[in-house]
Amino acid sequence: MDAIQIESQALIGSFRRFGSLGPIYEIIGQGEPDRHGAPQMSILVVESGETLDYPVNDILEDPSET
Repeated sequence: MDAIQIESQALIGSFRRFGSLGPIYEIIGQGEPDRHGAPQMSILVVESGETLDYPVNDILEDPSET
């Protein structure tokens, strides 16, 4: 298992925010890689109930919500 997969698994169940003022989302699972093969996670946008795949690199830049 590579470092990205280990780090990705540790994110599941945590909450983050899109930027400093955006909506909160929960990381709910491993997503499908994007068309370039970059890893993504499945997230649930709390406010809207929408689920989508979101890049791990973007998740790591978003602020954590406790």
